[in-house]
Amino acid sequence: MIEPDFSELTARVDALYETPSREPLGPDVVGVVEDLIKRLEAGQVRAAAQTGDGTWSAVPWVKRGILLAFRSGAITPTVGTEGGVAPTESPASFFDKDTLPLRRFSLEDGVRIVPGGSAVRRGAYVAPGVVCMPPMYINVGAYVGSGTMIDSHALVGSCAQVGERVHVSAAAQLGGVLEPINAAPVVIEDDAIIGGNVGVYEGTIVRRGAVLGAGVVLTRGTPVFDLVRETVHRSRRDTPLEIPEDAVVVAGGRSVNSDWATEQGLSLYTPVIVKYRDEKTDLATALEGWLR
Repeated sequence: MIEPDFSELTARVDALYETPSREPLGPDVVGVVEDLIKRLEAGQVRAAAQTGDGTWSAVPWVKRGILLAFRSGAITPTVGTEGGVAPTESPASFFDKDTLPLRRFSLEDGVRIVPGGSAVRRGAYVAPGVVCMPPMYINVGAYVGSGTMIDSHALVGSCAQVGERVHVSAAAQLGGVLEPINAAPVVIEDDAIIGGNVGVYEGTIVRRGAVLGAGVVLTRGTPVFDLVRETVHRSRRDTPLEIPEDAVVVAGGRSVNSDWATEQGLSLYTPVIVKYRDEKTDLATALEGWLR
């Protein structure tokens, strides 16, 4: 299979991005931004890429193109929508960049959007078989793989990458990032389960099959204590925090050892890996298939 060549689009994006902020971008930017947005929506280009050894990194030229969409757009009134499918009877008081309106879907897209106020912004890839429960939001540059469920009040932030057959549970937040250009986005790999009220931020990678229990919060500065392997998972200067494959993470705590803190019975929040996924874990989550 011959890989598509985006060198021309890359060059055009980079040239426009270098235009000084006080100078107009020119008419060419309209076509460049639209070309990029369409390719993002088709899954042909992504804001992050994975190498053969499993390393994820940002794709800078794609992020530059998204920033061009913001820079070149004008704030205009936006008609209210239900999941981007069809306008409501009267315009709502929404005002956003005209280059990045809400996406409109058709039955042929194969995406299930349940009524109730969900929205997907243009420039996001949503694969056939994705289920969107209301109200949820998917931002520009995001990628959501087939068979994934985005549950109520969940956010898939700008450029966040979500694999196939993932459950992003109610009120979960997958943080977005556009700047700095080289900053890698949040990545949730295939078959992961993101529990209710979970927060995953600052380029954290959740590897294939991992389970984040309700209330877990992961940031670049969060140490994760692994009770099974007796180690601590941390981000490094050049690498983000990574949750290993099949790890089951719950919200835990560790004591504060100063005399006063001990006297007060204080402890700090800490995510803890309590086990690695097995048949019992999978049986407990088997209900997923029936809900789709």
